[in-house]
Amino acid sequence: MAVQNKNINYINKDFNDVRAQLINFSQTYFPNTYTDFSEASPGMMFMEQAAYVSDVLNFYLDNQIQETYLQYARQTDNLYDLAYMFSYKPKATGLAVVDVDVYQQIPAKANGSEVVPDFSYALTIAQNATLSSNNGVNFVTQDAIDFSVSSSSDPTVVSIAQVSNNQPVYYLLKKTRKAVSGTILTSNFTLGSYVQFPTIELTSDNISNIISITDSQGNVYYEVDYLAQDLVYDSIKNTNYNDPNNYTNADAPYILRTKSVNRRFVTRFLNSNTLQIQFGAGVALQTDEQVTPNPDNVGIGLPFMQSKLTTAYSPTNFVFTNTYGIAPSNTTLTVQYLVGGGTNSNVNANSINSITTANIKFNSPGLVNNAINTYIFNSVAVNNPSDASGGSDGDSIDEIRQNSMSNYNTQQRNVTADDYLIRALSLPSQYGTIAKAFTAKSSPKDPDTILDLYVLTKNSSNNLTTASSTVKNNLKSYLNQSRMIGDVVNIKDGFIINIGVEFDIITFPNYNNSEVLASCIAAVKNHFNINKWQINQPIILRDISILLDVIPGVQTVGNIKIINKAGTNSGYSQYAYSIPGATQGGIIYPSLDPSIFEVKYPNDDIKGRVVTLGSGTVNFGGF
Repeated sequence: MAVQNKNINYINKDFNDVRAQLINFSQTYFPNTYTDFSEASPGMMFMEQAAYVSDVLNFYLDNQIQETYLQYARQTDNLYDLAYMFSYKPKATGLAVVDVDVYQQIPAKANGSEVVPDFSYALTIAQNATLSSNNGVNFVTQDAIDFSVSSSSDPTVVSIAQVSNNQPVYYLLKKTRKAVSGTILTSNFTLGSYVQFPTIELTSDNISNIISITDSQGNVYYEVDYLAQDLVYDSIKNTNYNDPNNYTNADAPYILRTKSVNRRFVTRFLNSNTLQIQFGAGVALQTDEQVTPNPDNVGIGLPFMQSKLTTAYSPTNFVFTNTYGIAPSNTTLTVQYLVGGGTNSNVNANSINSITTANIKFNSPGLVNNAINTYIFNSVAVNNPSDASGGSDGDSIDEIRQNSMSNYNTQQRNVTADDYLIRALSLPSQYGTIAKAFTAKSSPKDPDTILDLYVLTKNSSNNLTTASSTVKNNLKSYLNQSRMIGDVVNIKDGFIINIGVEFDIITFPNYNNSEVLASCIAAVKNHFNINKWQINQPIILRDISILLDVIPGVQTVGNIKIINKAGTNSGYSQYAYSIPGATQGGIIYPSLDPSIFEVKYPNDDIKGRVVTLGSGTVNFGGF
């Protein structure tokens, strides 16, 4: 007897559809075998049981398929796993950030006929000092504080604190630091015999990040993005010993370098309150990570098997490893980590008012006056002049999805010119601050992989200046780790064009000319605030005219004139610039070479005058 081909419908998934299909299947292919399809019949019981099982299996199958897609996954654990597949690290909490002023007093001393601060009593406050607000929220300083050191990037503000007989007795020192909300916790983990890729887990609410991991022998483990990464950033103080050629560059207190490490770890959140830490698989006495480049292991002439002919080799890294770092064994790991954050950490201004003294010490040993020493220690104070901001409750489900897909596009690589621009501006301040940056191709004929990066920094007076060689070298090291292998980035100095502004206004009757003029000059100062200007930004004269026209008391805005200020003898930029030649249609364009307009001395270089109708007299003002 020939086998009959039966028509099977595969698209039915829920209970009712499967039940109806089973009834139809029985009526079609077994019309005489079973005919009782009433609700109470035994045959319908088996059909409905089969439909029930089919519905449950289809549900779990659909759910499993759904959980493999980042856009549709609903289970938190799956979302975290998918996010890491996209190289995104979900955030369990968001830390608040705030600028904190830290104060100490030091005694005065005689220096010839003058009275000067005695910096031998200057204190040093270690990194990660704990601060507290009046509502119980803790903060941690991000950098160490050395009151004896002052530079353009880390100034020490000195003022008189106490006076006796018209002579200073104590001076007040002030430094400003960034602080993040959180509390430092410590956990210890004992590891036994060697295993490959050992893991440990931290369980706590609002875990932010790992601060440090050390073992019983004092070895330090470094966090990396992936275990195959063996280069990490390292900072050393910019001193004569560390860099004898550039140690005088005060705009970069630290030198940024990279170093190879074989003790490293990666972290990943398993869920919102569990952080897993994973180490490598190597043995300390059998490290295989130092390989000297030679024709046998790079480039042409590969002596080992033909399958290696298609291997991609980086000309910037000849270090190969099969162990992905050393696996700690027979030791105790001490893990310091930061917890905290959340929306309640966005404290108000002037609410951070205490600091722990455990990490405070004198720079100079041998200070024998215990009374003064105690007074100095007790004089340490902190305050936040502005509100803390940035505290949040971590990534929501939708934020994990969107951030993961966005992060996947760049993989933390500098792909476009804007990527290099943002990366340059994010250089940590201890390595020098990039105040302005601009990217451009050297020539239209050059390929897109060749890029000129023009940068400028600021001096202690908040004026623009060219970056020192130390800052440029730090920036080079900072960019190199995220640079595409074929990209060429030339770091150059931007050009500064110093200018002055002169304008005429006519005021309404019954207004005080001096007050109106003062308001106009203040508005122009704010307009030319250097923090609001970028390299290659033109000056639009109409914007200045509209700005002045809305000042109360201004009837008419007359002539507006931009004047070039040049000459190093006068304290200006060395570059002269023809303002009339660069003006077209009421717009003053910068030069073809990337440059920025700066009013360097606004108190002297912004001048206005009030013209009184019918009298021919004018009032001059420059504040």
